[in-house]
Amino acid sequence: GDLLFLGIAGKIGPSLARMAKRACDAAGVKKRVVGVSRFSNPHERADLEANGIETIQGDLLDPDFVKTLLAVTNVFFLAGMKFGAQGKLAYTWAMNTYVPALVAEHFRNSRIVAFSTGCVYPLVPVESGGSTEQDMPVAIGEYAQSCLGRERLFEYGSLRHKTAVTLVRLNYAVEMRYGVVVDIACKVYNRQPVDLTMGYFNVIWQGDMNAAVLRCLPLCSTPAQIINLTGPETLSVKETALALGALM
Repeated sequence: GDLLFLGIAGKIGPSLARMAKRACDAAGVKKRVVGVSRFSNPHERADLEANGIETIQGDLLDPDFVKTLLAVTNVFFLAGMKFGAQGKLAYTWAMNTYVPALVAEHFRNSRIVAFSTGCVYPLVPVESGGSTEQDMPVAIGEYAQSCLGRERLFEYGSLRHKTAVTLVRLNYAVEMRYGVVVDIACKVYNRQPVDLTMGYFNVIWQGDMNAAVLRCLPLCSTPAQIINLTGPETLSVKETALALGALM
């Protein structure tokens, strides 16, 4: 079936959709690859279309707009509010719970891979290696609570309509332009202090993450499948900073 990427213009969407399009081309399979976003930056839309990806401009908070979207077989849900959530809590809840409710209802006959976050888990000891899918979520703070709400709305849609869903709890996609490693590197390069209050982190290269997320489609099920996605290493902020300092 065709592929639809909701909220394509964020950090992950463009590279994920381009990978899917390249895979279809390499396999000689004709599929529509479509991206939906408000496209506040017109250059992002032009770049996607130059790579053979169809685009639709609209606001997913508008239920009338959502109803106009073609109900394709495969849906990737990337929309959400993350950065700056603390100052826009009502908007954060709307994006992270109301929009998923609209999407789960409209695309009830599709397969849905929806991005979530490891923030829905409680804090755990560093030596534990991190939470597993069997651990119960304990969302700390309103951002994490709204993300758990997003999961619950997709779970409800899966149970009510027998929609096949995979929830991807991601910690965190990084590449050479952004992410924890870049943040630490910039601090080291500019000779600024590196905060060690949270001394450890998990990340995954964005290309590896994209490949894994695309392969989540066959895992979609009802009740919704839950997948943790990150790199296997627990990395030290201090050791990463020292290693980057030595390289520089």
